[in-house]
Amino acid sequence: MDSHVGLRIRMRRKEMGVSQERLAESLGITFQQVQKYERGANRVSASKLWEIATALRTPVSYFYDGLSDRESAAAQRDAAQDFLLSTDGIELMAAFPRITEASVRRKIIELVCVVAEET
Repeated sequence: MDSHVGLRIRMRRKEMGVSQERLAESLGITFQQVQKYERGANRVSASKLWEIATALRTPVSYFYDGLSDRESAAAQRDAAQDFLLSTDGIELMAAFPRITEASVRRKIIELVCVVAEET
């Protein structure tokens, strides 16, 4: 699965005409790390995949295209779990339940979905 995601990263990067060095610089990592992601040698965390998607101006779901439904669901569960265990995920999980108005929570979810589609 990681090799599939890596292949999709490489494909998108090349479609955009972005070098490994330029992508690495925008992510604050070395180009060797980008190489490892693209080869599937290193696992891409959910937060890093989100950064890559943002840098390559594509939705995160792009990287899962072509996986079977079972593989895609497993990959998305892994990505969600990685996010929930990140600093941002923990902070979001702590703050979101404190919003007592259901309509406000729904609007926040809608906002996040719109922003995610635009990046």
